[in-house]
Amino acid sequence: MTYEQGRLVYGMQLPIQSQSTIFAEAWEPDARVEDLVEIARTADRSGFAYIANCDHVAIPRRLADAMGTTWYDPVATLSFLAGVTERVQLLTHVGVVGLRHPLVTAKAYATLDHLSGGRLVLGVGAGHVEEEFDAVGVDFAGRGRVLDETVDALKAALGQEEFPEHHGERYRFSGLGQRPRPAQERVPIWVGGSSPAAVRRAATKGDGWLPQGDPRTKLPAQIAKLRQLREAAGVEEPIVIGTIAEPMYIGEPDWDTGKWTLTGKAEALAESLREFKTMGVHQIQVRFRNRSRTELTDQMAAFGTEVAPLLNT
Repeated sequence: MTYEQGRLVYGMQLPIQSQSTIFAEAWEPDARVEDLVEIARTADRSGFAYIANCDHVAIPRRLADAMGTTWYDPVATLSFLAGVTERVQLLTHVGVVGLRHPLVTAKAYATLDHLSGGRLVLGVGAGHVEEEFDAVGVDFAGRGRVLDETVDALKAALGQEEFPEHHGERYRFSGLGQRPRPAQERVPIWVGGSSPAAVRRAATKGDGWLPQGDPRTKLPAQIAKLRQLREAAGVEEPIVIGTIAEPMYIGEPDWDTGKWTLTGKAEALAESLREFKTMGVHQIQVRFRNRSRTELTDQMAAFGTEVAPLLNT
C-alpha cells in the first residue's frame, strides 16, 4: 500500500479485539471468532489499507468498568488474521512496545511480517496504565524516554541485519542473530498520540503519525507543528499523516447513531472526508456505528464501493 500526498486511503480499528465501554458496540461481547474473521475479510476485499489491533497486557480493577478486560494480543491476533486475508496491512494501533524488551518485540513482529508477506505496520505509543508498567517492571514515569530508545532499538532489530546492534542507555545488544527477518526491507513505524511529546516523537523518529482525538479544528495546527519539527530535525523522508474520522453511518439510519455520527449519502460523506486531504492527511481511520456484525460488514462494503471511489475525485 502506498501513501501519496494528495490522496486519501482508509483503514479501520477492528471491533471485538478491544471492548472498552467508550467505543464497543453492544453485540461485541458475544461475538465469535468467525465474526472477527469475516470483518477482516470484508476489509480485505473492500479496499481498506489496514486493519488495526490495540495492545494492553492487563487492566487494573480501578479501570476495568470503563476499559473492560478484553484486549486481544496484537501479535497473536494479527498473525491469525494474516492467514485469512491476502492484501490488507496489519497495524498495531498502538503497540505499547516499552512494556517489552526490544529483542522480544522484534522477534514476534519480524515473524509476523515474514509470515504475512510484508504487511506489518508497527504503530507504537507510550501507554497510560501505570499498573501494567509496574507489573512488568518498567518505569511508568519514564515511559516516554523508554519508548524513544525502544523505537531506535526496534529500527535496528527489525532491519535486514541478521545480527542487529544497538547500544543505548537501557538496552544494549550485538552479536545476537534473529531469523526469520521481516519480509519488508524496512518495517514502517507509526507513532501514536497527540501530546507534544508524541508529536515530537512522530516528527523525529516516525514513518507515520497516528493522532489520538484531535478534532478537525485543531488538526491543521498539529500537522504544521509536526512538519516544522521534522524539518528542524533534518529528517527528509516523507511521513504518513493519519487521523481518526468521526463515526459514520452510510444512508439514513432508523435508529439513534449518536450526536457526532456522520450520516447520509455517499457523496456527502465523501465531501466531508475530503476535508482531511486538504489538511495534508494521507490515511483516515474510519469507524461505523452498527448493531451487529452483518450491519458492520454491510457498512464496510458500502464504504468501499460507494464512498471510497469519491475520496480522491
